[in-house]
Amino acid sequence: MTSRRAFLAFVAASPVFAAAGVERAALARWLSNPRRDASEALSLVDQATQDAVLIASPGEALNVFDFEPVARKNIPVAHWGYLMTGSDDDGTIRANRDGFNNYALRVRRLVDVSKIDPSIDMLGVHWATPIVLCPVGSQKAFHPEGEIAVARAAKARGHLQVLSTVTTTSVEDVTAARGAPIWYQLYHQTDWNQTRQIIKRAELAGCPAIVFTVDLLGGSNRETMLRAQQVDSRDCSACHKGGKPAPGLSGLVVANGDNRRKPMIAAFEPGTPIPEVGTPTWEFVKRLKDSTSMKVFLKGIVTREDAELAIRHGVNGLFVSNHGGRAENSQRATIACLPEVAAGVRGRIPIVLDGGVRRGTDIFKALALGATAVGVGRPYIWGLGAFGQEGVETVLALLRRELELVMRQAGTTSVKRITKEYVVGV
Repeated sequence: MTSRRAFLAFVAASPVFAAAGVERAALARWLSNPRRDASEALSLVDQATQDAVLIASPGEALNVFDFEPVARKNIPVAHWGYLMTGSDDDGTIRANRDGFNNYALRVRRLVDVSKIDPSIDMLGVHWATPIVLCPVGSQKAFHPEGEIAVARAAKARGHLQVLSTVTTTSVEDVTAARGAPIWYQLYHQTDWNQTRQIIKRAELAGCPAIVFTVDLLGGSNRETMLRAQQVDSRDCSACHKGGKPAPGLSGLVVANGDNRRKPMIAAFEPGTPIPEVGTPTWEFVKRLKDSTSMKVFLKGIVTREDAELAIRHGVNGLFVSNHGGRAENSQRATIACLPEVAAGVRGRIPIVLDGGVRRGTDIFKALALGATAVGVGRPYIWGLGAFGQEGVETVLALLRRELELVMRQAGTTSVKRITKEYVVGV
């Protein structure tokens, strides 16, 4: 039994469980109970290690997890590693997902739920749902149409799209494909003159908000990505210096990197360099606000103290995020950070929660704990890698359907009615 339990504990840590949709927290509880037979845990191991049945079309998907094995089959191994990597041993990726299991729903009965309204208003714009497409870089690494396919899906389904600085399609082209303004995510450059050019370009393209990412200022140790690059034997000289498939090495974005496929940082207009002294601080946030008419959001805030400082510095909104588990390996789920950030904000500015969101119940819990909207990243890229635009659309439709279902089950007819009274810690 001791050997079997050790084996099960080892298998439970395998990434294959994520693809199978197995809850590690549930398996861990069974493994930690010395008086329980391991048959239930063994059945989960059996479930996770069976060959996945790949869906042949988006319409066959029952949930967003069904897109992951198809995307993995389609996407080159180094690009897949770039998408799925976390930091260090990927522990924070697992924490983000498992964190939702620490909250249960407290549902109400005998409410007329014949009409459900999942829409929200944010920055004066009405959105059909609170589901936001978070910035994901290098989307042509996952599908030839990349960000354009995602923009068309966002247009078809009425979702807010946030474009990455390291996009493989320009902000102008993505905005045209979206048919409406998008938000722009900002990685600062080591030269303020270049950062300012990026900001002005996003502003001229009609972006109403810029989302400054603050959780990668120290870089990131992406071991899963590096291991995937080691086993990718392709010659990728058309995209990467030296021909080695290396979508990103640290999380730091530098102007002198290999940016041939990144139009927003591939070339800057000549100008007097204004080198940064050190890494950005709150002074940089003030400079950013003073340089643009766009609303300024900070992405990567996970504590009450920083939320309060953001309010003090006039920030217009926050993303509670740890970069999908690929920033620091804090082992702290973003859903666990959300209540204290919401306490610091006190309803004064919008909050977007991202990290580990895979189900409508996840979205519901985040809204109940104080989020204005909820962001997804990897799931819509699974849809993109599997079936292009149609895959992205189906992922968004599934998440919306699940959200509306749990709203009915809980007796909440609108997003405004989803409050902290509808969740309880477990």
